[in-house]
Amino acid sequence: MLISLRCIPQVHGATLDALDYIKSILEVEINSVNDNPMLFPDENRVLSGGNFHGQPVAQAMDFLAIAVAELGSIAERRIERLVNPALSGLPPFLVKEGGLNSGLMIAQYTAASIVSENKILCHPASVDSIPSSANQEDHVSMGTTAARKARKVVDNVARVIGIELLTAGPAVDFRDVECLGRGTAAAYRLLRKEVDFLEKDQVLYPLIDKAIEMVASGRLVEAVEKEVNLS
Repeated sequence: MLISLRCIPQVHGATLDALDYIKSILEVEINSVNDNPMLFPDENRVLSGGNFHGQPVAQAMDFLAIAVAELGSIAERRIERLVNPALSGLPPFLVKEGGLNSGLMIAQYTAASIVSENKILCHPASVDSIPSSANQEDHVSMGTTAARKARKVVDNVARVIGIELLTAGPAVDFRDVECLGRGTAAAYRLLRKEVDFLEKDQVLYPLIDKAIEMVASGRLVEAVEKEVNLS
């Protein structure tokens, strides 16, 4: 019997809350004035300030990396439960002839290595600062570094979720496709249109890449939302 991870809605929900917060910060900053000085000729005023400083965005990007990385972390644990026969009750590594075939063993390895990389990338850049310009730029946000790391984490998590989708397919095949809900059935149909059941070992990266594309392009979410009338 498959053992479920506890508190998945709370983990996913915390990430969604974080994304809402990050969006609010970015909307303020992208619509704000960052000129220095700011000129108000009608009032005959010149104001100098630090509105150009990137600290709000830098911290938001660090938070983005942390929040999204948690989705990848818990997704990898679900993958482990699918390929581990002691937890799933399914054939080892989701292949019919285990021993002769490794099935999706290496797919889980790949997901685990990506999650480990994300832990390194989640070290906050915004806590660092190296003065420049003869010490005039005495505190800098490191926002560009934070944004670059966040983008890498987002790309990495799309890969982990793609691997989870690829892994969930044969898990369903070994159980009962008819027991799927409307949303999960839509996800399963999309996967099986492009990726066949893994009968025996083959090079995995083309299959992984197809599953990742479904996630990264938004096609997976679109298919599910259309089925459950959320789009």
